[in-house]
Amino acid sequence: MTPEQPDPIRVYLLDDHEIVRRGIRELLESEGDIQVVGESGLAQEAAKRIPALKPHVAILDGRLPDGSGIDVCREIRSVDPSIAGLILTSYDDDDALFAAIMAGAAGYILKQIGGSDLVDTVRRVAAGQSTLDPSVTARVLDRLRNGPRVDPELHALSTQEQRILDLIGEGLTNREIAERMYLAEKTVKNYVSSMLAKLGLSSRTQAAIFAAKHPHS
Repeated sequence: MTPEQPDPIRVYLLDDHEIVRRGIRELLESEGDIQVVGESGLAQEAAKRIPALKPHVAILDGRLPDGSGIDVCREIRSVDPSIAGLILTSYDDDDALFAAIMAGAAGYILKQIGGSDLVDTVRRVAAGQSTLDPSVTARVLDRLRNGPRVDPELHALSTQEQRILDLIGEGLTNREIAERMYLAEKTVKNYVSSMLAKLGLSSRTQAAIFAAKHPHS
């Protein structure tokens, strides 16, 4: 009798470039112990399909035509926390990394990653490990604990709402804020509405004035 083979690692791919998805699929499935159970090129489609397919790992493109992989990670983990999200991106910056960690991502990797490293990362997060550098995670936690906001009027705001208030104060539009924070524009609109309600404001102009009157270092 041959020993029973372990169940394959189930992976879902989200990237708006078909050739990228095809390349990752072929790379992973050539390993023998990894199975790609679904793929898509749009955030909204992926957010609906991933919980139903129950992959062990979802590889999520950072930027998409209708949103971001970080948004999808947050959505799917609110439904099923057992799904590990890997953010795959071309951009390396603190805001995106911060957003990824806040969304519960198990890893944040650049598209320049080597094939063997990607396979290794998939196996590690499927086993329940985080591939985020401990020093990076510590930096994010420090940012949360020791945020610059001290004004009592702002205590009701979440970290994301505070960040959006700052960006409104800088004159950014919802679309520009969405791009800066790697969020869907619809998500930003929801955050803005919530932030205005909490502060008792009725417009973005009032929010911009409020931000100017409540500067922080």
